[in-house]
Amino acid sequence: MAYDFQEFKQASASTLEWLKKEYAGVRTNEANPNILDAVSVEVYGSKMPINQVASILGSGPKSLLISPWDHDVAPSIDRAIRESNLGVSVSMNAQGVRVSFPELTSERRVLLMKVVKEKLEEARIRVRTEREKSHDDLDRKEKEGIVSKDDKFRLRNDLQKLVDDTNLKLEELANKKENEIKE
Repeated sequence: MAYDFQEFKQASASTLEWLKKEYAGVRTNEANPNILDAVSVEVYGSKMPINQVASILGSGPKSLLISPWDHDVAPSIDRAIRESNLGVSVSMNAQGVRVSFPELTSERRVLLMKVVKEKLEEARIRVRTEREKSHDDLDRKEKEGIVSKDDKFRLRNDLQKLVDDTNLKLEELANKKENEIKE
């Protein structure tokens, strides 16, 4: 009996993508424009992501330059970044808003490592939830007589291999992010 694990595979892929996006927002020692993805700016009566109202350019390894398309928006961008509590320095100049990434303190590193671990655990919970859905589906199919008991146990082992592969990929992402924070 062939069982289609497509739903589980899609959920695993979306979990991996979610974790990548979450880790992109975790600050490291290098200037990374992705950290600003979570910051919304109050512009023209609505909240918008910074990348929809300005260009974000790297200006050296430890700073970014945000050039708003409308210079009247620069104070709003400055305020939004300051209020977002990202642990960066913000200053305005004639070109726009400069975001500087100071060296991480040891306390800040510990805090960021904790955030990385929390996000990893959240992703693992998502994978376990999907695994349980597949287990329930296999149990239901066994009761309906679609899958034999032997096939069910074989399919559960196949599912566990998929879970293990996904967890390994999640671990690799977490280890990579931890190493970036340590540098």
